[in-house]
Amino acid sequence: MDATRTPQIDYSACLGADPGAPVRGGATRRQVLQFCAGVAATMGLSSAAGVRMAEAAMAPARPPVIWLHGQECTGCTESLLRATHPTVESLILDTISLDYHDTLCVGAGQQALDYKHAMMAKHKGAYVLVTEGGTPMKDGGIYCKVGGRTQVELVREAAEGAAAVIAIGSCASWGGIQSADPNPTGAVGTHAVIPGKLVISVPGCPPSPYNFLSTLLYLLTFKRPPELDELNRPKFAYGRLIHDNCERRAHFDAGRFALEFGDQGHRQGFCLYKLGCKGPETYANCPAIGFGDVGFGSWPVGTGHPCYGCTEQATAFRKPIYALATVKTLLPPTAYPQVGTQEGSGVSPGAAAVLGAVGGLAVGAGAMLLKQMGSAKQDGSDTPNKED
Repeated sequence: MDATRTPQIDYSACLGADPGAPVRGGATRRQVLQFCAGVAATMGLSSAAGVRMAEAAMAPARPPVIWLHGQECTGCTESLLRATHPTVESLILDTISLDYHDTLCVGAGQQALDYKHAMMAKHKGAYVLVTEGGTPMKDGGIYCKVGGRTQVELVREAAEGAAAVIAIGSCASWGGIQSADPNPTGAVGTHAVIPGKLVISVPGCPPSPYNFLSTLLYLLTFKRPPELDELNRPKFAYGRLIHDNCERRAHFDAGRFALEFGDQGHRQGFCLYKLGCKGPETYANCPAIGFGDVGFGSWPVGTGHPCYGCTEQATAFRKPIYALATVKTLLPPTAYPQVGTQEGSGVSPGAAAVLGAVGGLAVGAGAMLLKQMGSAKQDGSDTPNKED
């Protein structure tokens, strides 16, 4: 039976005899189970799937990971370093075995490269390859080298023995900012370097670390990728438009827009569509999950700046930042009043006099009508006729 769909689970058995005992990096079995249950819920899976993830995370054998860097700013790693559940030290020391990372490895130079090759040989067919950064293909890939070898060679070598490949960030997913016109180095995403191998893309500049961690945890648990879209992005994270989950969506539907930074609409938190927000054409879960674990609104639109579509190859670094987005759902009605409409100056004295005269006539006519009705009642006109 598929555990991702099983609704019933014995949580007492999962917690064990001592759920408060530390099992990984000081975390208790209960804490690991709670975290994995949250990951499962985020991915739209059952609680049983969360239990299986927890068991995989607490397994004695840690899955090996080889992490390569290409053309990028290391922002994806920086984002991962700021994750708090789990922290990066708990992740790489307890959950996975980060055998090689161009930025975080302790060794340097030939020592680090020799260790990478030894780990790749030892765990051939079992390690997860993570690529961060684009790969330049022009002129034989000479524009990005590590240890005297091009990034093209390094990615293909590592992918050959990998059980799975994850491209983290927009640069690794489809080339990123390096691939913007005129793309002088011929930068491409990892999938273009190894076209015969499935590459799971987790785009973003940077992506939320929890989208990556959830994807990795799913791989380790079920030995297969989560459900992917046509661009090989996990649907749990990239299955809906930002526009659909945005906290400013109600303003869009009501026709309330900020027209420039700092205007009345911008200060009141109105929709940023007319400032170039690309949320209506960008698939990501940024409004739901945020960044940095600092609370609600910790993403670009939440802080007052338009989304620039960093998860979409056809949008980020290609469309001007403040150009209007292509709305994929409903267009805002044009009949709504503008946010910047000037307020009126009030009723003029002449108009007030006319209105007063009309009101006075209406009141006088009403009074006369009531008087006549009273006179009729006194005359007995409303008394029923009696038979003679």
